[in-house]
Amino acid sequence: MYGDPGRLGALPHSRPAQPLPLPRPQLSDREIEVLRCWLQSDSKSEVCRRMFLAPGTINTHLARIRGKYEALGRRAGTKASLVARALQDGLIDITEL
Repeated sequence: MYGDPGRLGALPHSRPAQPLPLPRPQLSDREIEVLRCWLQSDSKSEVCRRMFLAPGTINTHLARIRGKYEALGRRAGTKASLVARALQDGLIDITEL
């Protein structure tokens, strides 16, 4: 046998390990503003209209945001993955989507 069954009850009780906090990218206020607007919009063209920005500017901000997540090992290549990251990091609340 592998051990005395009577001794198993003597093992100290421990709580399950808490997951380590995820590293958060250092997003600028403007990047957060663009990200939140895009997550709440149906299209990038809607973001352009709402924020008075050119499509290239929106794309640049989103590329930089994705790059910052990628640098931390937290891929965010799709809008769905950016939604997940923003929720995980407290940048947006589910009720705002």
